[in-house]
Amino acid sequence: MAFCGYPKYVCVEEKKARAEKKLSQLKKKQDVRPVIIQGSAIARTWWAKSWNQNLERYADYGNRIGRGRSYVRHGAVLDLQINAGEIKSLVQGSRAKPYAILIKIKKMDKKIWEQITSSCAGMLDSLQELLTGNFPKALGEIFMQRDSGLFPSPKEISFACSCPDWASMCKHVAAALYGVGVRLDEDPTLFFTLRGVDTKDLVSRTVSSKAESLLEKASRKSSRIIAESDLSGLFGIDLTGSGSPPAVDGDPWKKSRLDDGEPKTGHRKSVKSRTRADKSPAQGVKPEKTSSLKKGVVKKRVKKIPKATAKKRTKGKEVKR
Repeated sequence: MAFCGYPKYVCVEEKKARAEKKLSQLKKKQDVRPVIIQGSAIARTWWAKSWNQNLERYADYGNRIGRGRSYVRHGAVLDLQINAGEIKSLVQGSRAKPYAILIKIKKMDKKIWEQITSSCAGMLDSLQELLTGNFPKALGEIFMQRDSGLFPSPKEISFACSCPDWASMCKHVAAALYGVGVRLDEDPTLFFTLRGVDTKDLVSRTVSSKAESLLEKASRKSSRIIAESDLSGLFGIDLTGSGSPPAVDGDPWKKSRLDDGEPKTGHRKSVKSRTRADKSPAQGVKPEKTSSLKKGVVKKRVKKIPKATAKKRTKGKEVKR
């Protein structure tokens, strides 16, 4: 029963039951895709949360968009179809017949799209990272820029509803917009379909630019490295490994020597023979003359006596005389 012109209050359980009954009737007549929330959260992924955040941050929608949350939670969005630049929906209201909603969203401007793709250079590695929202925070800020990001502004959105509500954005339109966020949880590619852009274009540009930057860095690094052929010519070393001496097994004193680039192997001399050879004079070199004493000649050592003691001895001899 209405009171003072206001509609009769309907509890949540009754709203859900009415929506379920109408949904079962529609499924018999046409192909519908209802919006069903899994759990208590309306949005779970980055794309869904960012879609709702974009709508709520504008003053034109801030006071009205929240009216559609309860409708989405109660399962009132019986059908939601997303196409390029267009959203069609059926929302169950207080009347028996669901209200038809049509939302138009302008396709993304080509200049803005070019700016976004150029700004995202080197920040994406795959399409999977883009769809799951697993990308750097800086990239998310580029996507969320006001009037120059991926998400539409109020001036790019127009809508109409068959309900008698005089407000520019009724709760049925708000419910349909929140339903888009739920759809993005299920399939993020629908966002790019709605905006009329290709995800492959964005990913291919960012990945190719990243590959080009990596190749440029690699070329700069390689230009500072001397080629192996230059090293072999500079130092006379064979870097291919063909002239490396064979390994010697068994005797640890064996070793290989390089002589004019040809490997020569041989037994290493023992320590004693090597020391003797080192001590013996080399061939063709005269040994140094060493002073030696003649046989049979022995030099007596002359003990030096200090002058003072020598004078005393001479005086003593004179007294005895």
